[in-house]
Amino acid sequence: MEETKNKQGLTEEEFLKKYNDDIYKKPSFTVDMLIFTVMDKEKENYRKLPEKALKVLLVKRGDHPYIGKWALPGGFVGIEESLDEAALRVLEAETGIEDIYMEQLYTWGEVSRDPRTRVVSSSYMALVDSKSLNITAGEDETDASWFNVSYDILEEKKTSVENGYIYEQLVEIKLWNEVDTLSAKIKTTENLEGKIKRELIENEGLAFDHGKFIEYAIERLRNKIEYTSLAFNLMPELFTLTELQRVYEIIQGKELLAAAFRRKITNMVVETNEYTKDAGHRPSKLFRYNSGWKRGI
Repeated sequence: MEETKNKQGLTEEEFLKKYNDDIYKKPSFTVDMLIFTVMDKEKENYRKLPEKALKVLLVKRGDHPYIGKWALPGGFVGIEESLDEAALRVLEAETGIEDIYMEQLYTWGEVSRDPRTRVVSSSYMALVDSKSLNITAGEDETDASWFNVSYDILEEKKTSVENGYIYEQLVEIKLWNEVDTLSAKIKTTENLEGKIKRELIENEGLAFDHGKFIEYAIERLRNKIEYTSLAFNLMPELFTLTELQRVYEIIQGKELLAAAFRRKITNMVVETNEYTKDAGHRPSKLFRYNSGWKRGI
């Protein structure tokens, strides 16, 4: 069978031999990781159930640009590695976290998002049990720390236009630990086709455009927890339904009715014959995740 030739009369093999890869300028590619967890706050006394908070892992930059600012763990992709391989390598190098499951979240390609050069970033997200992780800053970072996260809608606007509406929101992200407080305000605009544009309106203490990454990740996290088993990544093998409900509430940013919540997750958990034994608390029934739930069992 005769090989197909292009307009210049070249076969694919001949075309590739003559191809000049300097024709187009090449943007750099990075990966940035959003590692979320839910952790206990300090208890005032042993009789109170510990409060929980959603946290995200940040690293403090040790070099320009944005030296001294906090950023998501991230780095450049090598020419011989896949995005997934780069994400795992960079995360371990910058935080000490090894071999965790992350989902590719979104690709960010604004032209001027990095002052060094044209950089496209693929962001990854994971929800993890922080108790199983040992966080250490890498050689190029001065610190790595969990930050509390809050997500607040400051303004909402619906504008009538021909054939529909334009929706706008102003969202404020606040992040804090024992030493530092960071914030970002992001404006989201949804057009008639359902496409959403994000603009970084204000930024305090965060490097690059990572405030937009965090805002988008929390939005996706809240949606995914509704129809996946994502929340169980944070749970020990055995847990109470109250503990599980609290994790859902922290991630979704709202209180849930206990009866409705228990109906919702009834097929996702398996009741055991064990109970809690915490001093000062009434014993509660313990449950475990139903590993067959995804298969409809």
